[in-house]
Amino acid sequence: MKNLSWYNILFIVYLILTCSSVIAQQKPTWIWYPGDWEIWLSNQLQTKRVERDFIVPPFWRMDTAFPLVSFHKTAELNQDEIIKLHVEGSYNVTLNGQYVTGSLSSIQLTKGKNDIKILVYNPSAPPAIFVSGKSVISDNSWTVSAQNQQVEHADSWIFDQPEQKPSNFTLAQKRQSAVSSTIIQNGVLVDFGKETFGFLSLHDLKGHGNLPIFYGESKEEALDTAHTETLDRFNIQQDLAKDFQTSVSRAFRYVFIPTDRNINFKDISMIYEYLPVQYKGDFESSDKQLNQIWQTAAYTLHLSTREFFLDGIKRDRWLWSGDAYQSYLMNYYLFFDQASVKRTTRTLRGKDPVTTHINTILDYSFYWFMGIYDYYYYTGDLNFIKQLYPKMSSLMDFCLNRRNAEGLVEGQVGDWVFLDWAPMSKEGELSAEQILFCRSLETMALCAELLGEDKKASYYQELANHLKIKIKDIFWDDKKGVLLHNRVGGIVNNQVTKYANMFGLLYGYLDYEQSQKVKTSVILNPAIQKITTPYMRFYELEALCSIGEYQTVLDEIRNYWGGMLNLGATSFWETYDPTQRGSEHLAMYGRRYGKSLCHAWGASPIYLVGKYFLGVTPLSPGFEKYLVQPALADLKWMSGRVPTANGEVGLFVDHTTIRISSSNKGKGILRFRSVNKPISDKGTIIQRERHVYELELLPKQSYVIHYKR
Repeated sequence: MKNLSWYNILFIVYLILTCSSVIAQQKPTWIWYPGDWEIWLSNQLQTKRVERDFIVPPFWRMDTAFPLVSFHKTAELNQDEIIKLHVEGSYNVTLNGQYVTGSLSSIQLTKGKNDIKILVYNPSAPPAIFVSGKSVISDNSWTVSAQNQQVEHADSWIFDQPEQKPSNFTLAQKRQSAVSSTIIQNGVLVDFGKETFGFLSLHDLKGHGNLPIFYGESKEEALDTAHTETLDRFNIQQDLAKDFQTSVSRAFRYVFIPTDRNINFKDISMIYEYLPVQYKGDFESSDKQLNQIWQTAAYTLHLSTREFFLDGIKRDRWLWSGDAYQSYLMNYYLFFDQASVKRTTRTLRGKDPVTTHINTILDYSFYWFMGIYDYYYYTGDLNFIKQLYPKMSSLMDFCLNRRNAEGLVEGQVGDWVFLDWAPMSKEGELSAEQILFCRSLETMALCAELLGEDKKASYYQELANHLKIKIKDIFWDDKKGVLLHNRVGGIVNNQVTKYANMFGLLYGYLDYEQSQKVKTSVILNPAIQKITTPYMRFYELEALCSIGEYQTVLDEIRNYWGGMLNLGATSFWETYDPTQRGSEHLAMYGRRYGKSLCHAWGASPIYLVGKYFLGVTPLSPGFEKYLVQPALADLKWMSGRVPTANGEVGLFVDHTTIRISSSNKGKGILRFRSVNKPISDKGTIIQRERHVYELELLPKQSYVIHYKR
């Protein structure tokens, strides 16, 4: 494989010229039935997971692209025109109701009305077309339909040349060298210096025999050839020395190759495989460790941001809704890449009819709903809501039909109630699940309202309001000041966990008095069962930020993520338990090296720092209004950039000065505390309450504020 493919160049163009998927393109592009290319691509990806010698495909239903798709466009022309046609699949063309005969690569259109239909059959890849003409081109104005008879607008991505077939998509690649090679245990141990992902290249390889390659996220895993999770075996028959490259990309830091006197190679390198998203956010502060944590989190998220947002790059290489939901939020503060969010969201939902929860997990269906409204709030892309709303409705119908007699959700036959990797009861009605369900109903109400579905909006909101009341009636213990964990057979369990309580804080389901009780009784109570996964620490620390516990959060980031760095982590892990020692940190699922050492949900400092320390968050969809409320905690200074739908917000803060550059569009509010009356070089500072001030931020402006912290 080459170091640079045309996809690298194409991605650069994409990053500059990306526009809304439903706005007609200025040039032709490959188009297909919406969601089908993503589903097809995910099937290629998710069946690549291996454990030693066998593949491990997803255990949930895998959908397929429609093999037969009809593409349609009506064009009113002022003059005759010839269009050129490229198709993935076999096809026929009708023009004004008549079949076109002869060569179909060039089709004559005439002045006046031209009703064009292209019927494409392709059982192995999504049917797709590329049409180029003077005025008639393939773009998102075309409609498509398939066996379901539902008419949709066609979808597209970055394939803007006829030779760039969607079915040939590959990620970008570049060569990287190893950091060291060591002779050990009758073989060579190669260290690439950090967690990475790609193809191995053995240079000047020659000889005859078997060539085993053992991969490891850790040195221990690579050297433990009987238990390493990922390996390759090749039969080499080469008389002349030439370069050899593995055919499947792997995740690793270390590679161990046993010595074979019949096989020799000169050197080893790798081809790094990645999605070339642009880093639009950044962060730096007076705390060097915190800076390293942020950089490592950014690298962790980038490794896991590939064709889709993956959970981990060694295991599982699957799309999980709970993992993806957090990746979306991190993405908004690092890449702000809308296309990755849309690809992953569409793929997770799959096709109708709905027969199981997303990933078969009760709570993962709810995260899927919540991610859609977040997407709209951060991007302002209403068109995506319009596209997904029918599938939102059918999934919500499925959820509503699985409620119990009291209108609550609980695990049914075939459901996996996950919530977190922790010892706790998952029987009956979990209070945390009810809160996530309620939030999903609120999301449906909001999206229905956006689309003018007023009756549906009222219906969903009424369901949410009733459920919110039930949650408190059943699970709130006023004496303890907590939401209790679950109810089984009508009996409420007195177990207290953090999950429902932190979700209740985050989503505003608790009043002020209840919030204060939860803060003391649960969130800051060391006697409550600790959370050990970065997955749920994401919500725990966000809940702490929401009640102003910034210093507590900063200390926890240093201890928890800094603890992984102290153990040599170059990307953040699936779980971290500081009480474990040595190789205990590598084990999970009853396997010595079952833990993922690069897991997307470990990258949450990106989100926490961007939203709560740099303090940038939207107040209205697409950042038409936004808030900047920086929190230094014990930092001497910090600076950074936060991407928005309207460009970046830049910020520097120390104890006496705030420098801020606003986004290209929209109006912001800078809110900050000062013990004296602050001064700004422009604009008018308004005092809102004692020691709290605000400054309106106009577009494309830079401000310098002098204050005293």
